[in-house]
Order: sequence, then structure tokens, then C-alpha cells
Amino acid sequence: MTTALLPLILATLSGGVVALLLTLFGGGGSVLAVPLLLYVVGVADPHVAIGVSAAGVALNALTALSGHARAGRVRWPCALVFAVTGAAGAWVGSSLAKMIDGHQLLLIFAVAMAAVGLSMLRPKAVIERPEPTLSWAMSPRIGLAGAGVGSAAGFFGIGGGFLIVPGLMVSTGMTLATAQATSLLSVAAFGAATASNYALSGWVDPTLVAAMAVGGVGGTLAGLPLAKRLGANAPLGNRLFAGLILVVAVYVAVRAIGG
Repeated sequence: MTTALLPLILATLSGGVVALLLTLFGGGGSVLAVPLLLYVVGVADPHVAIGVSAAGVALNALTALSGHARAGRVRWPCALVFAVTGAAGAWVGSSLAKMIDGHQLLLIFAVAMAAVGLSMLRPKAVIERPEPTLSWAMSPRIGLAGAGVGSAAGFFGIGGGFLIVPGLMVSTGMTLATAQATSLLSVAAFGAATASNYALSGWVDPTLVAAMAVGGVGGTLAGLPLAKRLGANAPLGNRLFAGLILVVAVYVAVRAIGG
């Protein structure tokens, strides 16, 4: 457990940065949590960085989920099926990741970061269609999609929003906006499952999680008015942010290869 003041301050600032970027650009921001913990806060063990990041992502997702839930944007039946099966997959995926050497895991994580950055560069078409209603016939499809996405999210130690949103859209037919709101329950569930698994191995530092959570509140509050001002420049900002993720992915890969 971290008690030194400087790492806790840096963790708080890192949590604020991640939450700010998430508020401004949506999915993808959480992948920067692990590099920030490793190279800014000074966490030595990559497994600890992933465990702390997963816990922080889960808490931030719950905060965002409450706002969307109050606005009635969350499709709960679909969200619950996807989240429950995905959480089981995240536990399996994170169990496999725990068996891998930390530096090798970072190299794999860098590949996942690059995939997130590239996915953010792809244009997202807005399709108008009726919102779905969960049926028993649809449930196996949603469950399988959730298990697959959850396994990947747990293995790579990321929130998985960039995978959850298209997974929900394909398996249920819901729109992009609805999938983004509904995905937050799965992001929280996957992060909680991954963090719990890492905690069993002693790879979650509760004080760092708390510091990042406090910073996350500040980052979210700061990001809300900025998101409104971003307006027409949002596509450009999204591309710049995607470029930042790709640059950081290269940096993480070089550091991992260098040992």
C-alpha cells in the first residue's frame, strides 16, 4: 500500500487526466491509465498498474453510468446479460494475463493500445433505427458477444469500451448513442472482475485506486464544460487524441522491449 505523498499526488493527477479525456472523447481514455501509473506515478510492477487501472476504470464507469441511467439512455436487460457473461469472461482473461511476465504483458498491452487508437480514427456512422427489446432469442447472441469481449478486456486490462460498443450494436441492433450509454455497465463489471482477480494476487494498491478515483471526480467536472465547447472541433480533437494513444503505444512497446 502506497503511503508516500508524491506518488499519491501524481496518481490523483493521473486519475484527473484520464477522466478528463474520457469526458471529452469517450472510449479510449482509460488505456492511458496504465502508462501513467507506470511512467508518471512510478509503479514498478506492470501487474499492479493493470490491477489499479482496472479498479479505477470500474469506479469511473459507475459514475458516468449513473448520469446516463437518470437520463433513461441505458437498456438494462441487454446491459445486464452482456455485463454478467462478460464479467465471467474478464475473470478468465485476467487469469491468463496473470500468468504472463510483466514486460511481455506490457508489449501485448501496447498492441491493444494501438488497436484502440486505430479504432478511434475510423468514422462512426450514425444510423437511425428503432431501439431493440431484449428477447429470449436474442439472449444467447448477447451472452456470447459479452463473454468474448469480456475475455479480451480482462486479458488486456482495459475498460474495453471500444469493443463493448460495437459488440452491443452487432448483437442487439441498438444505435451507437444507446450502445455507448449501455456499455458503461459492462465497463464497470469487466473492470471490477479484473481488479478483483488481481487483488487476490496482491496486485491492487487501494490507496492508489482511491487517489485516482478522487482525481477522476475532478477530471469529470472539468471536462463537462470543455466538452460543450469542443463542439464542431470534436472530430479533430478525437483524431489528435487517437494520435496521442498511438504515440504512447509505441513508447510502451519500446520500454517493454527494453526490459
